[in-house]
Amino acid sequence: MEKKIIEGFGHIRYERPQITPEEMIRKSREFYLEMDQRRTVREFDTRPIPLEVMESIIQTASTAPSGAHKQPWTFCLVSDPEIKRKIREAAEEEEKISYSSRMPDTWKDDLKPLGTNWEKPFLEEAPYLIVVFKQSYGMENGEKVQHYYVSESVGIACGFLLAAIHYTGLVAVTHTPSPMNFLSEILQRPSHEKPYLLIPVGYAKENTYVPDIRRKPLEKVLKQF
Repeated sequence: MEKKIIEGFGHIRYERPQITPEEMIRKSREFYLEMDQRRTVREFDTRPIPLEVMESIIQTASTAPSGAHKQPWTFCLVSDPEIKRKIREAAEEEEKISYSSRMPDTWKDDLKPLGTNWEKPFLEEAPYLIVVFKQSYGMENGEKVQHYYVSESVGIACGFLLAAIHYTGLVAVTHTPSPMNFLSEILQRPSHEKPYLLIPVGYAKENTYVPDIRRKPLEKVLKQF
């Protein structure tokens, strides 16, 4: 592999097969049509998933770009039934409070078409939970390491993660109970890691129904200059 030194740092030659514009159009369209089938699912089949699949999905998420390539994320993969039970109980406790007093009526009205409430059985039913933590800073040999654009970097990684889950044939729901500090306590994460996203992953339960929603058309999300 050809290498080059730039400003004291080693670089390798970027190589990727070139494809024709026609092939690019086909591939981009195919990927869009695949991703357009992605839906948030809250009803999970309990059948197991090979661990290797979950590891590859998380490896895909970790290929995301990050500020100064610091990769400020930790993915906790949870399959232990007792830990899932604890997470569900703590999440539902926070959700009860949110639905009863924290969330304004406009928010609850917007959620009605989705059919959600404070009960979160999927946190135990899904074979796996992926709990994503963002690292406020890194730790190397007992020393703090500066991280940059942490929330942006972890958000991009989560996008990669959701795409990989769907591409693999699995389903997920992005869950953000607020506050989420209980996740740090249950999973015993260090103080520089903050809970970012809780994602149950599994197969969709047979005869699962999802809200009949529509995505914005291209002309609503794209502005050309």
